[in-house]
Amino acid sequence: MSNRWVAGNRFELLENGEAFYPRVFECIAAAQHEVYVETFILFDDKVGRGLHEALLKAAANGAQVHLLIDGFGSPDLTPAFTDPLREAGVVLHVFDPAPPILGWRRNMLRRMHRKIVVIDGKQAFVGGINYSADHLADYGPEAKQDYAVEVHGPIVGHIHAFTKAAARVVQPSRRWLRRAKPEAEKALDAAGQAQAMFITRDNRDHTTDIERHYRAAIRSARKRVVIANAYFFPGYRFIRELRKAARRGVEVVLILQGEPDMPIAKAAAETLYANLLKAGVRIFEYCERPLHGKVALVDDEWSTVGSSNLDPLSLSLNLEANVVIRDRDFNATLSGRLQHLMDNACKEVDATQIDPPSLWSTIRSYIVFHFIRKFPRWAPRLPQLTRPTVAPLRL
Repeated sequence: MSNRWVAGNRFELLENGEAFYPRVFECIAAAQHEVYVETFILFDDKVGRGLHEALLKAAANGAQVHLLIDGFGSPDLTPAFTDPLREAGVVLHVFDPAPPILGWRRNMLRRMHRKIVVIDGKQAFVGGINYSADHLADYGPEAKQDYAVEVHGPIVGHIHAFTKAAARVVQPSRRWLRRAKPEAEKALDAAGQAQAMFITRDNRDHTTDIERHYRAAIRSARKRVVIANAYFFPGYRFIRELRKAARRGVEVVLILQGEPDMPIAKAAAETLYANLLKAGVRIFEYCERPLHGKVALVDDEWSTVGSSNLDPLSLSLNLEANVVIRDRDFNATLSGRLQHLMDNACKEVDATQIDPPSLWSTIRSYIVFHFIRKFPRWAPRLPQLTRPTVAPLRL
């Protein structure tokens, strides 16, 4: 992970599975030395089998291959799927943050939500796209809208060191928060003009890093802030920065779910609408299909792409990873794609059509807001029955 700007990078935006899967599978299959893949969801469908084939090809090339999945997000992989990987030498890790008690999983909401690929220590992919067919348009109305980036340049060394450290962790009982120290990043040649940081969120050393970078960028905004995020329910300080930016004349735009895959996410976000609209924030609801993206831009240089939603799970519990980018060309590309969404697949929320909040709705919103904000503190204690198919890796 980098805590300073790293120069000399190049980023390519990959929108949806149609752009992401062919490119990432091609690069994995061509690996010669090592591959690290981290994902929240891996299903045994046509996309999962595409990844499966690419990993087997990399292993046949002699590459050392590590695959880290989340035990909650990828619960149904059978031996028919996993055994060929193991036989080929692929090291399969499953994130499960606490030993089960009588077969019941604890901390069911504490998830490894990152989506990262690193190939031969020279090339990386970071974003929000899982390995499942619902990221392809031919899946139908429930197909997800999402984003990732292909990364070249010195920042890849930071991402590489991080994924190697994650793969080395072995969990003794009650020590799941410990992680191996990253190795020194390998020096890579410059590949472009972009400055970048690789930022992560965990439950020990970097609990608020992603949120802090968002807030700092919003605080520095002079012209515009555009945030497209699937699950939007940040805390008071984040909302305050958005309102303050809008009130000092910055154009603040939120692109949120209009056709959600989880209706409760939209209901929670709607409790914030009146407060945001009153301050001058513009809200667009993406209505073509479920929005799964986690991207943002500020002014003409700053952008971020990654796995982190802006809700209590991502900001308070999950393991997440984003890249933060300073580059005018990339900012312009992302801006163009988000403008295309707003022009062609979104409806703007009209502040005049929102009724003034009644006393009851104000009380209800207050209760819902504080319930959801404090939910992560006690929800991880709730158990869930699981059937592990592979030995877990405790991170």
